[in-house]
Amino acid sequence: MEIDVFDEIQRLRGLGLKAALATIVQIRDGGPTFRTAKMLIRDDGSRMGSLGGGDVEAEVWAAAQEVIRDERSRLMTFNKLDVFVEPILPTPRIVIFGAGHIATQVSKIATVAGFRSTIVDNRPEYANKDQFPEAEKIYSDSFEQAFAQIVPNENTYVIIVTRGHEDDQRVLQWAVQTDARYIGMIGSKRKIRTIAERLEREGISRERLERVNMPIGLDIGAVLPEEIAVAIVAEVIHNRRTGFRHPFSKKLYQSSHS
Repeated sequence: MEIDVFDEIQRLRGLGLKAALATIVQIRDGGPTFRTAKMLIRDDGSRMGSLGGGDVEAEVWAAAQEVIRDERSRLMTFNKLDVFVEPILPTPRIVIFGAGHIATQVSKIATVAGFRSTIVDNRPEYANKDQFPEAEKIYSDSFEQAFAQIVPNENTYVIIVTRGHEDDQRVLQWAVQTDARYIGMIGSKRKIRTIAERLEREGISRERLERVNMPIGLDIGAVLPEEIAVAIVAEVIHNRRTGFRHPFSKKLYQSSHS
C-alpha cells in the first residue's frame, strides 16, 4: 500500500528526523495542468510524491536542502508556478533539571509552546506525574541516572534550575559536554562566576562554558515563577527559531577572569 505523505511526515518526526515539504500553492494561466501538488524531501536526499517532474523538481530538491539546514520556509517561483517549501522538524525536547516552582511552570509553558518536556530531580516527592502531568519522561532517582540515559542532540534544550549550587554545577558540567542545542542556567552573577571558575579549574574549556546562557531567560523584568518561566521559554523559542544567543553569557563569564 502506498504511504501517504502526511503519514511519512509523522513517521519521520517520531524518529527525530528532518525533511522538507514542497507544495504547489498557485498555478497561473498557462502553467502546467498536473494536480499532484506535494513532494516530500527527506534529510538523506530521498523523496516521495511529485511536482510533475522536470527542472522544477530538481530546483526544489536543491532548495529543500537549504530549507532543512536553515529550518526556514521558502516561497519559490518557476515561470507559472509558485511552490512553498517548508521544513519538517522533529518535536523539540526540553530537559528541565530541577522540580521546583519555576520548573513546574517552565514545563507547562514549554508544552503549550510545542515542546516535549523531560523532568530530572533526585526528589521523588517533587519529580512525579502529580506535579508534572504533561511531562513525557520523569527521572526521580538521581542526576547520574538521567545523565546515563539522556542523549541531548541539536533538538534538545537543557534548562538548569535545581535547588542548589552543587547540583547546578554537576548538571552543567555534564550538559556542556553534550550536543544540546541550548543550555541555560538560572542564578545570580556571583553564582555564575563561581561555578564557571570551578568548572574551568576542573578542565572544562572556556569555549564550552561560553555556550551556556546564564543567567537564563530574556530580560523582561520577571519576578514571579510564572514570569520567570515565560522569560526562559521565550529565550528557548528565540534560540530555536533564530539561532539567538544570550548576549550576556560571554560577558559574565569573562568578567570572572578580569
